[in-house]
Amino acid sequence: MKSIFKPALALLLLHAIALQAAMVVTNLAAGGAHTLFVKSDGSLWAMGANNSGQLGDGSFNTSTNKPEQIVPGGVTAIAAGDQHSLFLKSDGSLWAMGYNAFGQLGDGTFSVNFPYYGTNRPEQIVPGGVTAITAGSEHSLFVKSDGSLWGMGWNTEGELGDGTSNGNTNKPEQIVSNGVVAIAAGCWHSLFLKSDGSLWGMGANTHGQLGDRIDITNRPAQLIPSNVVAVAAGYLHTLFLKSDSSLWAMGYNVDGELGNGTFSSTNKPQLIVSNGVTRIAAGDSHSLFLKSDGSLWAMGNNVDGQLGNGTFNPTNRPEQVVASGVVAIAAGAGCYHSLFLKSDGSLWGMGYNGPGPLGDGFNSNYPLPEQIFPPPEPVLTCCVSSGTNLQVKATPQFGGTFVLLASTNLGQPRSQWIPFVTNSITSRPTNALSVTLTNAVKAGTAGHFFILKSQ
Repeated sequence: MKSIFKPALALLLLHAIALQAAMVVTNLAAGGAHTLFVKSDGSLWAMGANNSGQLGDGSFNTSTNKPEQIVPGGVTAIAAGDQHSLFLKSDGSLWAMGYNAFGQLGDGTFSVNFPYYGTNRPEQIVPGGVTAITAGSEHSLFVKSDGSLWGMGWNTEGELGDGTSNGNTNKPEQIVSNGVVAIAAGCWHSLFLKSDGSLWGMGANTHGQLGDRIDITNRPAQLIPSNVVAVAAGYLHTLFLKSDSSLWAMGYNVDGELGNGTFSSTNKPQLIVSNGVTRIAAGDSHSLFLKSDGSLWAMGNNVDGQLGNGTFNPTNRPEQVVASGVVAIAAGAGCYHSLFLKSDGSLWGMGYNGPGPLGDGFNSNYPLPEQIFPPPEPVLTCCVSSGTNLQVKATPQFGGTFVLLASTNLGQPRSQWIPFVTNSITSRPTNALSVTLTNAVKAGTAGHFFILKSQ
């Protein structure tokens, strides 16, 4: 929306513009302290922590609090681990970047480039045939078009399901030969669904995240025999949906992430919501889900505002955060931020923002949902301050550098507009721009156009 004003003492048309893009967001992923998203043109974008090169922008230890383009097109799926990232291209090829000390990138190496231990550019891992990906804290899983399940990386808890519990691997190895349709990776456990609706898991079970199985299993074990349609793995807890749209949970629950009204962990699947659930996401110690009416619900740890309910208090019961219009969700894998997409293709986020995973131009946590992309349009207002002076104000709603431009010709190229003031906004408390234009109000003068442009 653009604001138009005609003050009594002068004919002034004012409006504000941000660097909006016609593209919408189609996919999202939340890592340890970084975020990935894909636009409708297939381009991959990233923001947040980059200490191990997980953003893939060619740098190490250079975080960013604004989205930056990593791949110009062709990306179809994304996954974010604690400090590594995966993505698929339209040709079915698998690519990876970031932390690789345990072989989680699957490129045949164990990166030991102190102090970064990773690669800061996307590298191709599998040339084709990959259909699904997921990233755990320090391991990775993927599914091929034949339904086979593959894994690489950290395996001390048996999360790769290869029969060992002490051998990390830096090359993809086949775990299951066929029938796998969905996957999820937590900190030290892995989950997958088969085409018959059965839920399987392997790895650590110290908090009951694999149900009533033994503490550690290094081979895939069946957890639920049928009717499971979706699964999500948190740090130490598990969520799954059944075919009747009911939500179930098990595992670690000290922060209330299971949403069962207690703060006690359990190794038995608990019914959390009886019907109407369509999507699930499990973060470090919080959980998100969507209902069929497009509403977003959350429970668990909220120390950084990741539940988006305006507080920093945990809850052990599901709370509605957004009433409608949400179509996709992601929960931070290692820290405490949450993301969601609305039906209009806009990307929103809340919670932890230290290195900038919310992409709002700030580095402070935020306990309410805020629009990340496209960036919200600045609100531009004006008033006569004194005599013939005019004061122009704006609340940009996101950080960055802003330039107030002026012209008497709305059709004039932006490069020819006159810059009046440049202001950098780096923190939420100073999220305001104000400039006084001397002798701007004169009887009978022609109208001026003012534009607030985001750099």
